[in-house]
Amino acid sequence: MRADCPRILIAGDRSSSGKTTIVAGLLSALRGRSLRVQPFKVAMDYIDPSYHTWITGRSCRNLDGYLMTEAAVREIYNHAAESADIAVIEGVRGLYEGYDGDLGSTAQIAKLLRTPVIFVVDARSITRSCAAIVKGYMDFDPQVEFKGVILNKVGSERHAQKAIKEIERYAGVEVVGVIQRNEEMHLAMRHLGLVPVLEGKTRHEGFPERVDTIRQIVEEGLNLDRILEIAKEAQPLPEVEPDIYRQNTIGKGLRIGVARDEAFNFYYRDNLELMELAGAEVVPFSPVHDAALPQVDGIYIGGGYPELYSRELSENAGMRRSLERAHEKDLPIFAECGGLMYLAREIEWDGERREMVGLVPGRARRGSTRVVSYVHGALTQGCALGPAGTKIMGHEFHHSEMLMDAGAKYAVRLERGAGIAGGQDGFVEGNLIASYMHIHGASYRGFPAEFIGACVRRKS
Repeated sequence: MRADCPRILIAGDRSSSGKTTIVAGLLSALRGRSLRVQPFKVAMDYIDPSYHTWITGRSCRNLDGYLMTEAAVREIYNHAAESADIAVIEGVRGLYEGYDGDLGSTAQIAKLLRTPVIFVVDARSITRSCAAIVKGYMDFDPQVEFKGVILNKVGSERHAQKAIKEIERYAGVEVVGVIQRNEEMHLAMRHLGLVPVLEGKTRHEGFPERVDTIRQIVEEGLNLDRILEIAKEAQPLPEVEPDIYRQNTIGKGLRIGVARDEAFNFYYRDNLELMELAGAEVVPFSPVHDAALPQVDGIYIGGGYPELYSRELSENAGMRRSLERAHEKDLPIFAECGGLMYLAREIEWDGERREMVGLVPGRARRGSTRVVSYVHGALTQGCALGPAGTKIMGHEFHHSEMLMDAGAKYAVRLERGAGIAGGQDGFVEGNLIASYMHIHGASYRGFPAEFIGACVRRKS
């Protein structure tokens, strides 16, 4: 497994530097040159990758140095970038922000994959200070290969020229792009960040046109030819022996139903691909639109925004009854975050209460804080995710909380993370497990194999 295509990493000086919007425009501009562009996102995010996937036509892959081993990061990169003309990696937060030192940071991925960094600086109201920021970031870790700077939110041509002069004088790195301050350089935002693509296209008028405007602004502001040259300067990467992406037959003949629509679209492509590599067929269904489940042997309901579609989900009584019957038959069901909320008795949001499926004995409501965190713990009892004692790692990403009935049983005890209640996560009943924790096949190597195993045992 080898990927020798050119590559760059777009990093920022902070979370609000504007790198996500710039990356969206850059991906679109590169596609406009008929290039096969493979996108990546540092850390476990769903929403930014939904834009990358939509724009490039290739599934964006996540790279996380905390949840994944270095070998796994290399394998995921090589697997996805094979056959691409260029790979573009979007960083997370500020370049050096990690879980513990370098661990989990954008800088860690840049060094691990020997990738040239193009650094986005929020230049609003500063000129000479831009040079100090760039120089400080470059000196902080000389192993990070700084190859270019993009100045964002620039007020005027004079502003840009002053900043460029100081950066090149003091930091010795070239400026490869200037993006003028422009209110059209914004994508719709909400309580968990950007609006996902599926929702943007269906609920926000003029959404595709806004994205095309961003492409035009970025294409005009960046030196694409120089950026492509920088990408070609990336050092060759060694070959990787497949370990994660191994074809097998443990799920041969299985049909796994996966909830995919406007309300549920937080999935890692790797998780679904691993099901397919195991011989299972991934069968999409819509809790919003479909009257009943298709014929399946197991059900996977990922994250999303069920609170925004609570009326449609509640009114679809046929699907709710179909899920109840599936649970009565003890079909394995794994629900993550939004799926957990949907399987609860009801969702209360912004003054409205809507009846949901009722398989989880509790009520979902808007929480007082936004939870974004890595989690790790262990299974305290055997379930559809694995046997008791199994270590498990993942992440949380939600603005809701669950008010659970007394006596609810949980399969996960967290050492780090909030979970559903008091460090417990993974409500369990029979072959049903529903959690706030999201998992990835490289962060918990038991997924999807253990879930598929539960489906096989139930079917046999």
